[in-house]
Amino acid sequence: MSLKHLLFLILLGFSISFAKAQMPPGQYTSTNKKAIKYLEEGKLAYEVKKDDVAEKNFKKALEEDKNFIEAALGLANLYQVTNRHAEAVVNFKRAIEINPKFFANSYYFMSLSQLAIGQYQDAKMNLETFLKFERINPNTKESAQKYLANATFGAEAEKNPKPFNPINAGPGINTEHGEYFPAITGDGKQFLFTRALPREGMPGFFNEDFYTSNNINNVWQTALPISIINSYGNEGAPSLSADGNIMFFASCSDETGDYGAPDRKGYGSCDIFYSQKVNGKWTKPRNAGPAINTANFESQPSFSSDGKSLYFVRGVLHRGAAKEYDIYMSKISDDGKFTPPVKLGENINTSQMEESVFIHPDNMTLYFSSAGHPGMGGLDIYMSKRQPNGEWGKAINLGYPINTFNDENSLLVNPGGKIAYFASNRNGGFGDLDIYQFDLPEDIRPEKITYVKGKIYNSKTKETLEANFELVDLETQQSVTKSYSQKNGEFFVTLTANKNYLVNVNKDGFLFYSDNFSLKGKETDFSKPFLLDIPLDPIDTGSVVELKNVFFDVGKADLKPESKAELDKLGAFLIKNPSLKIELGGHTDSDGIRKSNIILSENRAKAVYDYLVTTSKIDVARLKYKGYADLKPKVKNDTPENKAKNRRTEFKVLAK
Repeated sequence: MSLKHLLFLILLGFSISFAKAQMPPGQYTSTNKKAIKYLEEGKLAYEVKKDDVAEKNFKKALEEDKNFIEAALGLANLYQVTNRHAEAVVNFKRAIEINPKFFANSYYFMSLSQLAIGQYQDAKMNLETFLKFERINPNTKESAQKYLANATFGAEAEKNPKPFNPINAGPGINTEHGEYFPAITGDGKQFLFTRALPREGMPGFFNEDFYTSNNINNVWQTALPISIINSYGNEGAPSLSADGNIMFFASCSDETGDYGAPDRKGYGSCDIFYSQKVNGKWTKPRNAGPAINTANFESQPSFSSDGKSLYFVRGVLHRGAAKEYDIYMSKISDDGKFTPPVKLGENINTSQMEESVFIHPDNMTLYFSSAGHPGMGGLDIYMSKRQPNGEWGKAINLGYPINTFNDENSLLVNPGGKIAYFASNRNGGFGDLDIYQFDLPEDIRPEKITYVKGKIYNSKTKETLEANFELVDLETQQSVTKSYSQKNGEFFVTLTANKNYLVNVNKDGFLFYSDNFSLKGKETDFSKPFLLDIPLDPIDTGSVVELKNVFFDVGKADLKPESKAELDKLGAFLIKNPSLKIELGGHTDSDGIRKSNIILSENRAKAVYDYLVTTSKIDVARLKYKGYADLKPKVKNDTPENKAKNRRTEFKVLAK
């Protein structure tokens, strides 16, 4: 049974059972034979989907008898299911004015049309009236309570509008065709989006392809297609890694069930694929695999800036149609494989539709669309913040007029957190859907971040190197990103500002490398990246490496907790190079008594030795330790800064 038919039966077939007046079964409220005749003809026309004929007959019935409630309800229902909500409201009101107690559900259905056109205060009053009636259907009562929450929220949101001034992204991106589902690199300089192009010889059918535009002097340049990825089939909803070198996207089967690209095999419906940029060119797309893709609908991926998580939308197929759209997340294990995805909790997912998920590069703020949380009606855009325990916080509606009674989705927030992008077919554009941008209000912005650029190279030959690196939050000792440099040695990552980080780099044949840097105060100018220069020394006997992230309290030899990440990396390096033998050396400045400094420096070296033996299980035969006090300074002990440099822990390669 169709929704239209069901609503019609609710409104007309069962209306008498809700009436307060005692009437014989099947009897109408009108005794005018012509009016009844027109009503019956209207019902028959409605049931065979002749809406224009049904409308004429319902109107004629009311012309014959202006107090014919069933005719007013029939007309209201017809307008409601054909999205003519303003006219539906007029006729629901007419029925209520004739007899407010005849059909209690009139208040409920009228409120649905009022919500659909943004009449929140009126909808709120009608739902409150409806909920006061006795003997309400429990399911309808539950729905009414949900809609009342929306009406209450909408009424308050309209009283407190957010600043909102959307600006078209310009002719470099937008055309007479539809442009939507934007994505952006971590430095905000490359824009990727979906464009719907008419299929040649197939009127009314479109082919979705990817286009990319670069930002030069704050102007988006003419977008160009990505030919290696675009196919005869549809590609959409792209997501870029922070450095712009990995792209996830959705590709869907055509009417025959085959993918547009001959070598693009899927598991069913829509699947998520990925491509990597190597030497400036995209590779052929590969399916993300069975951990992500199923026979159901998977789409709208969003890849976290730390390279560890993939968020996406899954719709469960029922009789060939996707329903129950929810947001899932899969982690990427150390071997590069996706773990089985988990559905995000109830603060994100509801019993209604969720879609358009976007994890901001701060990796702490999630934007998504939902029809299930209190909002303005339809799909609204929400924000959720990751809590200290790792769970997602309560969904926060972005407010009016960012959200309205229409469906809002496809929100993208730039890495700087101040500008948001979305797709709209509002007046004044280039045609169809265009991509717009607006300043995001302060209270719904993500955490402040900055980005780091670096280059890894051979310290002896200056040759650039491809190498793995990891960044760790020194305060929490948690890994925040793992990635690798390109062939030219360069890498790019986004990081939460106002924190201190450890950077560890490893490559076969080269010494352990570790350093730390501070992003305190770096959030003030997102346009200027923090630069890292990373020289790697080839493994050689006699080579010395300073352990820059091993810390002790003044005058003590107890390792501070923030030393753990560094020492774990050193242990892993030694395990990976089983023939390596090293000496751990402790060094102090020249202050104090040398004899005491020798004891202190030796105890500190032994603390590192003990950690490697007990925690990393390194064979004691591969390790030695020694305290040098101030006998081997790096620089002169003549200033506080130089003395700080001389207080250090090192290891020296004894044998390789």
